[in-house]
Amino acid sequence: MQFDRQARSDSRDAGSISADSRGVVCCHQVVARAADPVQAIAEAFGRRVNDITTIVLDRPRHHDLIEEIRNSGARIKLIQDGDVTASISAAVRGTNDHLAIGIGGTRQAVLAAAALRCLGGELQAQLWPTRRAEIEHAQEHGISDVERVFTTDDLAPQEVIVVATGVSNGDLLRGVRFLGDSARTHSLVMCTRCNWVRFVDGIHFFARDRREEVRLS
Repeated sequence: MQFDRQARSDSRDAGSISADSRGVVCCHQVVARAADPVQAIAEAFGRRVNDITTIVLDRPRHHDLIEEIRNSGARIKLIQDGDVTASISAAVRGTNDHLAIGIGGTRQAVLAAAALRCLGGELQAQLWPTRRAEIEHAQEHGISDVERVFTTDDLAPQEVIVVATGVSNGDLLRGVRFLGDSARTHSLVMCTRCNWVRFVDGIHFFARDRREEVRLS
């Protein structure tokens, strides 16, 4: 992931995982080999490695990572965008996604960490600076150890409310659908204090004076 757009310091996301595998994988911290957390998750679920699905953003920077995951025998799902959604998907039971790993944006990492706090999952991340200026910028913001491993509680330490609305169709949320005088959206709302996760199907009217009825299809 990258630190703030102003800081622009790259870092590696060691993975977003579900609550079932949280205790085991956290022991590995951010590791050089992607095969290690994959193996740990397989053991936590009582499955074989080739039953584990790993989500990776399809980017040139992930070429070596993708090859390493494939060599480990795990399944791999390449996505074009939506790394926050991928992190959430890895923490939702029934999606058959177990781990999201790779290099992405810091803002996305914070959003994912907040969502995973609501879901009981875990995210681990480490700075991945490519220039001296990025290290200095991180230090100016109070990060003296650029090799520090950030956890979910580090990135989202307080009570959080997370709201996500689908723009285009995905595995977790449906995209916006335009009707005659309105738009229909599919959203996910989560709250750590209330301890609930809700899917919201909403109709948004463009004008106050409505002439059409609400459609359910």
